[in-house]
Amino acid sequence: MTALEPRDADVPPLIEDVDAPAAVGPVLPEGILGRTYRALSIGIVSVVFLIAFEATAVGTAMPVAARELHGIPLYAYAFSAYFTTSLFAMVLSGQWADRRGPLAPLATGISAFAAGLLLSGTAGSMWMFIAGRAVQGLGGGLVIVALYVVISRAYPEHLRPAILAAFAASWVIPSVVGPLAAGSVTEHLGWRWVFVGIPVLIVFPLALALPEIRRMASGPADPEAPVEAYDRRRIALALGISLGAGLLQYAGQERNWLSLLPAAAGAALLAPAIRGLLPHGTWRAARGLPAVVLLRGVAAGSFIAAESFVPLMLVTQRGLSPTLAGLSLAAGGGTWALGSYVQSRPRLEPHREPLMVGAMVLVAVSIAAAPAVLITSVPVWTVAVAWAFGCFGMGVVIASTSVLLLKLSAPEEAGANSAALQISDGLSNVLLLAAGGAAFAALGGGTMDVTEKAATSSHPAAFAVVFFPMAVVALAGAWVAGRVRER
Repeated sequence: MTALEPRDADVPPLIEDVDAPAAVGPVLPEGILGRTYRALSIGIVSVVFLIAFEATAVGTAMPVAARELHGIPLYAYAFSAYFTTSLFAMVLSGQWADRRGPLAPLATGISAFAAGLLLSGTAGSMWMFIAGRAVQGLGGGLVIVALYVVISRAYPEHLRPAILAAFAASWVIPSVVGPLAAGSVTEHLGWRWVFVGIPVLIVFPLALALPEIRRMASGPADPEAPVEAYDRRRIALALGISLGAGLLQYAGQERNWLSLLPAAAGAALLAPAIRGLLPHGTWRAARGLPAVVLLRGVAAGSFIAAESFVPLMLVTQRGLSPTLAGLSLAAGGGTWALGSYVQSRPRLEPHREPLMVGAMVLVAVSIAAAPAVLITSVPVWTVAVAWAFGCFGMGVVIASTSVLLLKLSAPEEAGANSAALQISDGLSNVLLLAAGGAAFAALGGGTMDVTEKAATSSHPAAFAVVFFPMAVVALAGAWVAGRVRER
């Protein structure tokens, strides 16, 4: 019996009911929308849907908010504040969920997420707005790890690919509708409504999911085992990784000789934190769990770093409006969900490793193909096509790494290992974005003027020096993908 099965699942009935009707035909296995899992599945997928909508909508309203709050110089900190606090919260959530169950960190995280939105939406200054984003990051970090533990505890292994595919599918509508809805609300009602309106929608998934989590996944993995004390060293390392990432982001934004000091301090904090929080052997892609964690970072970091420059490239080099440039990536939400669905098919389970290798090759090719639009004779829709294929590959890889992580983790380790996976994801984003941004600026890259909604001209080589190295990183991920299974 495992922690994922009902407590009395293998206890036979003491008395046979002779009057019970005989079973007719084989009993079909229950899916994620079956009677047992329906309310829980709808509830947690709704949580992910709202997080996805927030991520796509808030980014649209952010420039207007910064301009109205006279905080354009502090604009980047509105993003980094969320990221740095979420890194700390991921580790805290992992320990909390492993020791007490995922219910408390999930409920606390959703509440903090909503409170951060309200704080930002009612802010009277840019620093108060940034504080709201930091609170929101704490909530987001708690939620994402707790959700993985819920999946580990509540769903049997054969259903986990399907629920993770549903998570990916919940991003499709927000990726298309979010920017348009947020733009319309910002234009007609004001940017504040984009922030204060989302917390109201959280009531439904909370009411639906929390009772089911309490019933199916609450408490420690082994109720009879003594509850371990919190690992204060890991919590201190989590604080170090958050501060280190924040200092590196600050140094990357300043780009002067004095910024070497915070960069050195950030690196000094990150080095021991990375060694202590990621599985042993991660950086040499040791087979099994370490390779899974490393692959998540390589895939997410290379793809997101490249994607961040796609709209800017289309605006500055091909003259598209920011809205059209952003919408050129909208199809990727659908193909990402399709890739996640494909990996969830039971008949492909024996072939998961080669499927992931092929997916990473597809990601590398799509990143390398995107800067083809720097040649004026190449149609701009080439980016949309290339990115659609790349998102398909990412859907396969991201969902597969989540499936493998839960498969390779004991129930009492699901929280800590899920936190490691998310740390690898988030940390690679900031490091590769910082490297790409520094290279872009060094070769004369232009910047968006959010106050005038215009863009300055950029040298094409500034974009090439971002995309091609990220394609090489993604291609290295294909090698890592070949090491995710234990031998």
